Amino acid sequence: MVRDKKAPPMGIPPRKKEMRKEIKPIQTISPKGMTSPEYERKITMKAVAILKTSGYGVLSTISQNGYPYGVPLSFVFINNAIYFHSATEGQKLDAILNNSKVSFCVVGQTSILPDKFSTKYESVIVFGLAAEVFDDEKHTALLEILNKYSSDYIEKGKEYIKNASNATKVIKISIEHISGKARK
Repeated sequence: MVRDKKAPPMGIPPRKKEMRKEIKPIQTISPKGMTSPEYERKITMKAVAILKTSGYGVLSTISQNGYPYGVPLSFVFINNAIYFHSATEGQKLDAILNNSKVSFCVVGQTSILPDKFSTKYESVIVFGLAAEVFDDEKHTALLEILNKYSSDYIEKGKEYIKNASNATKVIKISIEHISGKARK
């Protein structure tokens, strides 16, 4: 079988024109007479609250072979950035070295509405640049991760950080924009 060279690869449906919309930061259509900046501030505040309270997120990168790569991980949101820890090598780090542009998706509270054939949800997608951090910034991020996930074991965790610090990398996602979506 001969395929049209402009056709998408087998098994992938062609994209419709309406799906080719540019990604835009935070919706700016404002309900109830709010100005767009007011509405954006409100959405951003809700998105930040979800980032501060959620337990995990999914980091999405582009691997060296061009495939998307998504990996769930624990994280902290501090100083308007996302931080996570990693081993010193692996696919996620290779992908970040290949292309530092990443997205990070967090899903907050969810609830299935079976009688409505729907779901209540809240979610945030962060777009930004990922890079390794060092020294004080690395140590601060590791302490914040310890505080978030093991707050009953701070002293033991500090010793663990001291012993494992050389075998651990910390990556920071510097946020360029945030998109939030919810159904309440």
